[in-house]
Amino acid sequence: MLTLPQDRGPLSASILAWLSDGPAVPPEQAQALVDVVDDPLADGDFQLALACCYELHYRGIDGVDDAFEWDVELLAVRALLEDAFERALRDAVPEPAVDSGSVWSDLRAVVASDDGPALSAHLARRATAEEFRDFLAQRSVYHLREADAHTWGIPRLSGRAKAALVEIQTDEYGGGVFARMHSTLFAQMLRAMGLDDTYGSHWGEATPETLAGVNAISLFGLHRGHRGALVGHLAALEMTSTEPNRNYGNGLRRLGYGARATAFFDEHVEADAVHEQVAAVDLCGSLVQAEPELRSAVLWGAACCLALDAAAGRALLHRWSSAQVSVGA
Repeated sequence: MLTLPQDRGPLSASILAWLSDGPAVPPEQAQALVDVVDDPLADGDFQLALACCYELHYRGIDGVDDAFEWDVELLAVRALLEDAFERALRDAVPEPAVDSGSVWSDLRAVVASDDGPALSAHLARRATAEEFRDFLAQRSVYHLREADAHTWGIPRLSGRAKAALVEIQTDEYGGGVFARMHSTLFAQMLRAMGLDDTYGSHWGEATPETLAGVNAISLFGLHRGHRGALVGHLAALEMTSTEPNRNYGNGLRRLGYGARATAFFDEHVEADAVHEQVAAVDLCGSLVQAEPELRSAVLWGAACCLALDAAAGRALLHRWSSAQVSVGA
């Protein structure tokens, strides 16, 4: 369960006060606060407010009544945030203009066009232990609940696409073995690096870009209408993770860390090489074959994954170059 975080501005303060049994935020007040946000994708106040709304559908927030998960007034305000978030995403990430006739080939083209920063190369060759801890603190926002957002897609799919998603997610959950769950391995790595492994403990350090990347998966997962974008996002994630995870593991070994720290990344080097084919061909290919109208949504979801990950990487590299690293243990 998440500990109630510190607000980052008037929007998140209003949501957090409401969740702490304060007065409800009138829709018109929420809309006014949303309207003054210049760029939702890079606004920490906006992204934290949306993340807190979404967290009610995951492990909940300490001291917050579970009834808030389906509170009609809160859902109405969340919808305002989601509308602004999706519009910002569509402005920043256009639908890929590729059509080879094969979803697999189209996804490969989207991945090949990615121009994200060389974050994994920096971590492999030059990053300090402090920078690595900062990177892991950021990633913990996603990895301590790694598979959960994409799992929302399982009841929304059928046939071969459903089976493919279950196959991928079964591996993410360690085949039902707690010690092998990817979230468990990530928590083990945090401890080995001297970091707090408590769920949600690093939300306060998360950049707006980190929160935006995690919120996008929740947006896709919690809405059936975004099931195409959800599986496209997962496919891009799996198709681009093998080499970076190898770099991350090598970077930790360079810094003198052993198997307890590298097990998470080493596991992903092997698992994601298999998942790449399952996600692109069996999952996305089968879904588009059954529902051709979702093809553009699948490709857009993949493009969103790459764009948001690139933005998060650039934000980290910028603050490291500015010597602004600060990570709580």
